[in-house]
Amino acid sequence: MGLPTAIDRRPRRIAVVGITGSGKTTLARELSRRLGLPHVELDALYWEPNWTPAPIEVFRARVAEALQGEAWVADGNYGSARDIVWARADTLVWLDYGLPMILWQLTQRMWRRVFSQEELWNGNRERLGDHFFSRDSLYLWVFRTYWRRRREYPVHLRRPEFAHLTVVRRRSPRATKDWLASL
Repeated sequence: MGLPTAIDRRPRRIAVVGITGSGKTTLARELSRRLGLPHVELDALYWEPNWTPAPIEVFRARVAEALQGEAWVADGNYGSARDIVWARADTLVWLDYGLPMILWQLTQRMWRRVFSQEELWNGNRERLGDHFFSRDSLYLWVFRTYWRRRREYPVHLRRPEFAHLTVVRRRSPRATKDWLASL
């Protein structure tokens, strides 16, 4: 693919991307903890109460403000803010796991959230009926976006405006864990 794969210096502004259920937020939290960097969860900036998306201009303004600092770890796949996040990042970590692994991790996460009634963002909680068996199902979202993201990310990463990024593409949780241990 011709993309850089190793980190030559300590990352200061890290964008973590990957399909829904890949573990973006979990990795971003751990990077934040290990490196002592603020964590920015794009979902928290996007979702209003009652699972209402923020207007795009509001979301973009929130992202721009949250990423003003000199150091941070951000996670999320929002194409509407990619130009902001990727332009400011120095490192992009792409969790590019196989579909069976994604589905397994998504299933574990969703059952945990449904039963714990963990608050996610702005009072939102996952409920069995809303996100398992509806047109808004995260499983349907995975099937709609999995192959598209795998095609699109390499194209985006070849664009001149993102040539500055150090790309760390990991294809398994084990590879991600090994990379994290090396930091």
